[in-house]
Amino acid sequence: DPAVERWNTMRESVYKYFRFNSRTTRQSILGMIVFPAAVYAIAYNQDWDWTGKRKGESLTRNPPAPEASD
Repeated sequence: DPAVERWNTMRESVYKYFRFNSRTTRQSILGMIVFPAAVYAIAYNQDWDWTGKRKGESLTRNPPAPEASD
């Protein structure tokens, strides 16, 4: 298929013709700075604590009080 061959040739030589413009700059900033920062902020603000937990321990930072049995 000539369309597949043309697409493959384009993908193989994209590094020769790439230039930063407003679109690629915006995509680069979003992909390398904004998105990772958002993922970090969301993960940091969660109520989960993964450090040093053992089997059966709650993953929440402030585990609920155990129910009193009568």
